[in-house]
Order: sequence, then C-alpha cells, then structure tokens
Amino acid sequence: MPDDSRHRVAAIDCGTNSIRLLISDIDGDTKSDLLREMRIVRLGQDVDRTGHLAEEAVARTLGATREYAELIAMFGVTDIRFCATSAMRDADNAADLEDAVEGILGVRPEVLAGVDEARASFLGATRDLEQVRTLVVDIGGGSTELVVGSGDEIEWSVSLDIGSVRLTERFLSGDPAPVNEVTDCMAYLDGIIRPVLAGLAPIGSFVGVAGTVTTVAAHSLALPSYDSETIHGAKLALDDVQAACLSLVQMSVADRRALPFMHPGRADVIGAGSVILDRLVELLPLDTDTLVVSEHDILDGIAWDMVR
Repeated sequence: MPDDSRHRVAAIDCGTNSIRLLISDIDGDTKSDLLREMRIVRLGQDVDRTGHLAEEAVARTLGATREYAELIAMFGVTDIRFCATSAMRDADNAADLEDAVEGILGVRPEVLAGVDEARASFLGATRDLEQVRTLVVDIGGGSTELVVGSGDEIEWSVSLDIGSVRLTERFLSGDPAPVNEVTDCMAYLDGIIRPVLAGLAPIGSFVGVAGTVTTVAAHSLALPSYDSETIHGAKLALDDVQAACLSLVQMSVADRRALPFMHPGRADVIGAGSVILDRLVELLPLDTDTLVVSEHDILDGIAWDMVR
C-alpha cells in the first residue's frame, strides 16, 4: 500500500536577488532533501526607486521558474508552494508576475508579509538546533528579518526594509565604495535598527541564514570554494565576522568576484549585505560571542509548513 504519510514537496523562495528551489521528501518529523537550486535573477532591480518590477527582471525570473517547473515534473512532486518576499511586496505590478507564475506552475504565488517571512526563516533555521531562546537574522536583497523564539514559539519579530540590493542602489555606487558612502550607509542602518531593538532582552543564541551570511562565513573561513557542509553549523567569533564584513565592503566588485567561493551574481551587492551584518552584530543585545551559520532557512520553513 502507498505510504500516505510521505509528501514530496517543492518549495520556491522568490526573493529580491535570487529565486531558489528545494525539493524534499517529508515523512512525519523527517525531511530528506533531494535537490536545492538557486538562480540570481535580481527581481528587485530598481524596485526601491521605481516601485515597479522591471521587464527584464521579470523575464529572468520567469525563465528560472520554467527551469524549476521541469525539475519539479522530473521529480514527481505532489505539492508545490511558491513564496515571494520583499520585491513583490513593494512592486505595483506584482500581480502580472503572479499570473505568469501561476500559468507555469499551476499554483498562485504567495506574497509573504514580513512577519510570515520572518517566521518561516526562523522555523527553517532552528528546527535541527537545540531548542533554546534564539535570535535568527535573515539578510535578503530587499529586506532583513530578525526573529526571536524557541521551538515553534515566536516571541518577537521584525521585518526591516534593509537589504543588500536595496542599500547598494541607495548608498554604494562607487567601486569600491568610498569611505563616505560606507559611513552614510552605516549611519542610515543605525537609525533604522536601534529603535526596533529597544527593550529586547539579551539573547544567548545567535543564528544567521541566507546568502549574505553564508558568503561572509565562507570569507571568514577562507574557503577554497563554496562548501555547504563546512558552512552549515559553523560557529564564528563575532570579531571575525565583523572583520570579514569590513574586508568585503572594501573590495572592488572584480576582486570579490575573484574570490573562489563567491557567486558572481552576489559580488556587486555583498558589500551592502556585509554592512548590514556588521551593524547587527554591533547593535543587537547579544549574550554570546559567536554566530552560528545555517544553510537551512526560509525555504526549509516553507517546506515544513506545507505538511503541518
């Protein structure tokens, strides 16, 4: 007889910079990942300035979605969930993209509110960690989510409109960015971050997810290539994290692209992402001197939610 408890699911996270696919088998409390894919499509290109999804960005995103549709069919997936975040929250023509995606995949994209994005990131990042009070940071292309909780219980969360693509377009036009651009970006971030942290009790467990954090981790570890197994679960001293952030923001795009672990589609925006991470390390009420890096993030949270 067929095993009705097993679900083969496909979770798609459509962000401001990348679109990612996870195909997993979920059986009760066990998730077995079969495939992870990422394409840099820069859906959020100029959205911060125009409030509109650019035609070429939509074309790149739909091209990746068609590739994912073929993979989903190949793996015999039974359930599909397509979630979109900051860029589609902000764009006035997001419905047109939603219609096109539905035509390709047969499911309507869900545009997650910031609080839902934060919750999914937290669940994905912490499910296989010790269930203690933890702060998860997810730095994306258009927004950054901060979540505090334990187990399935979310205590506090906030979604901030600060992301690597958004802040690169606003502040870091130089290559490499001159000191005044970096300091202006830092001052802006401090003004955004400080007020939302007022009254937040000290946190003893600090976890970082998504491309900015994993790339900074690879740089801090001086990896000869991008190595998910080494990065996942790495515990980095906060001083080393900030040193790696400073190093990346001072580099030219060409020098970043030459780093053996750097995805070429992230090289031009990792500087701004690094500044965000640096300011969070500086300002968060942390009762720990380490950052735990997780390769499990919003994609994993989306997948788990499909079988709840």
